[in-house]
Amino acid sequence: MILTLIILLGLAVAAADWLHFRRLGNAGKLRLPIIAAVAADLLPFAAALLGYLVRDNTTPVIMISMWIVWFWMTTALTRLVYYTFNFFGRRRTGFILAACTAVLLVVGATAGRTRFRVSRVEVCSGKLPETFDGARIVQISDLHLGTIVRPERELTRLADTINALRPDWVVFTGDLVNIRAEELDERAARLLGRIEAPVYSVTGNHDVGAYIKDSLHHTMEENLHEVIARQRAMGWNLLDDETCYLHRGGDSISLTGLSFDPALRLLRHKRDLPATGLERAFAGTPTELYNITLVHVPQLRPKITAAGYGDLVLSGHVHAMQCKVRPWGRGWSPAALLYKEWSGRYEDSDGKILYINDGIGCVGYPMRLGARPEITLITLKRCE
Repeated sequence: MILTLIILLGLAVAAADWLHFRRLGNAGKLRLPIIAAVAADLLPFAAALLGYLVRDNTTPVIMISMWIVWFWMTTALTRLVYYTFNFFGRRRTGFILAACTAVLLVVGATAGRTRFRVSRVEVCSGKLPETFDGARIVQISDLHLGTIVRPERELTRLADTINALRPDWVVFTGDLVNIRAEELDERAARLLGRIEAPVYSVTGNHDVGAYIKDSLHHTMEENLHEVIARQRAMGWNLLDDETCYLHRGGDSISLTGLSFDPALRLLRHKRDLPATGLERAFAGTPTELYNITLVHVPQLRPKITAAGYGDLVLSGHVHAMQCKVRPWGRGWSPAALLYKEWSGRYEDSDGKILYINDGIGCVGYPMRLGARPEITLITLKRCE
């Protein structure tokens, strides 16, 4: 989806450049602006060429590519705004709004990418034991460690923010790394290890190693195994298609974790996904117990609830495509064109709830507009 948007935007900007300079005429005097526009239009090709020439998608290569895309988006969108108003004779207005667009994109790549938003959600169910009334769960998702610019600062703030919310448990819903297991190095493990509450996690599509080019030396199986091993080594309870039980005051609820199936990597954006691992994950789990299911891709929620589980399903994956207009409630995002359920809370008529966390890290471009990194505080409440 992001690639499609980049291609469409690139074609629109190239056409707008051609129309703009054609209207101005006198190409000799406009040589430098034309060369600058053409050079800017070629930036996505530079990122693609970099990816083609390098042997593997290392963390530096991905970071450089993402910032090239961001710089191109900044120049492209500002030019489109200016051209539009200039076409109608509003040159000064176009210049001012283009400058505002550039500032907005810079803010999106700085404060918009690093300032956490704490969403407070109350979940009510008659199935919940009385002793769990008021229990607090913090959900985080999609860290994409390889895309974090200043890990020491950003991961420290993440852990401190989570600890300040005083959760009973923390859940992580996939995509801990961006490309490879090595992103979860000693420093990242030490900083994430500062989270005080027990952490339960599942894997996502980026954790399986599907984006490693040099798959001969770094197989998907080895990468996934290493991601799982490193999470468990730092004390996280990774649920690999399995169910555990959370206890409070003599009562219990079930917590199920569904791993991302590498076979679904090419289908990850489809609305209807085949369910894998459900039978093993829910084996022997009583349906009368209140069940929380962690699954990276929200599209699997209908299969989970059809099996009789998922009173509360927690997912990530979508990021709201890191772009959200929020004049009301959930707002709108380009993700709505692709996903039926793409951000925030969704509730069925029978009271079962899906919550999609917007994630922490970035994919494609290092920027978040209106879809700030999210930490979700979920308070469980018993109700009749």
